[in-house]
Amino acid sequence: MKIRRRVRSLIGSAILVCVCQSALAAQASQCGASASSMTPAGWSAKVVAAPGAVRGPLRLVRDIPLPGPANRFDYQTIDASRGRLYMSHMNAGRVVVFDLDSSRVIAEVKGTPRVTGVWAVPDHHAVYASAAGNHEVAVIDEQTLEIVARVGGIRFPDGIAYAPAEDKVFVSDESGGADVVIDAPTNRKRSTIELGGEAGNTHYDSVSHCVLVAVQTRNQLVAIDPASEKIVARYDLPGSDHPHGFAIDEAGRLAFISCEGNGKLLVVDLRTMKVLSTHTVGDDPDVLAWDAAWRRLYVASESGVLTAFVADGAALHPVGEIRAPHAHTVSVDPRTHRVYLPLENVDGRPVLRILSP
Repeated sequence: MKIRRRVRSLIGSAILVCVCQSALAAQASQCGASASSMTPAGWSAKVVAAPGAVRGPLRLVRDIPLPGPANRFDYQTIDASRGRLYMSHMNAGRVVVFDLDSSRVIAEVKGTPRVTGVWAVPDHHAVYASAAGNHEVAVIDEQTLEIVARVGGIRFPDGIAYAPAEDKVFVSDESGGADVVIDAPTNRKRSTIELGGEAGNTHYDSVSHCVLVAVQTRNQLVAIDPASEKIVARYDLPGSDHPHGFAIDEAGRLAFISCEGNGKLLVVDLRTMKVLSTHTVGDDPDVLAWDAAWRRLYVASESGVLTAFVADGAALHPVGEIRAPHAHTVSVDPRTHRVYLPLENVDGRPVLRILSP
């Protein structure tokens, strides 16, 4: 009897430990947004630029001709593990695949009419592309560069983010005023989260474990719990007018938010959700790129202005502008710190402008 009681006691203790560990794991991975913060209490990280970081302006490396007609590009995504850049050639209805190491185009993926957002998910060897012309998201196999799935029923799919712990893809439905959730293992639509306004870009923050969406017609940033697929907090953005694009400095707990309506860039403290500073950028700013290691920010505008900043703590310092027609989309390679600027029409053809600090 004593042995049985001892066994039951050990089993009970083991179950209690497992339950506690599971609860702690769940707590650690749940969205940590509150009414006034998106940063866990006591969280800290080193936020200085890596040794050798360059603080000066950008310089031209080279222009590389791109295939297809001379018309609009949109978002880009880099898969650093493969050394690839994926560019949405929006008005051509194609995703251009560019090898970063050899500096050459290796493929065009067709069948993505009016493609806007693109996002590489290396965990699934997949690239998700918002084919707005078909009101769907196309899933591209990174190995074959073929479309292997389509997720429909999205009015105007735009920005895309991936929540790794939940294995879900979140897609801004801009004109639909929602964020659409896709189950990554099955590529099936799980839910539609109504935002109460037009959706700008969508990003995942690994520190708070939240998905963030710019709700541009409400001048808000919204936090979504990727586990429950529900909105958990809304944050007003004073001084903003139609916030659309943004980037996150996860280590520094900052959000950089571009405002299409007034040509401003807001710096938001993710510890307090307060606007720390406002900067003037090109008219109609669109896509941003953040180089976390060198703490450099790039803001591309529809007006053809690419503005570069360096960050010292929470302070942004401008370090120059690049002007080129339709320079509204930008990406940065985290390995080389090179900056990529697809331009729709240079002497009658599209080119990829490569720049370096």
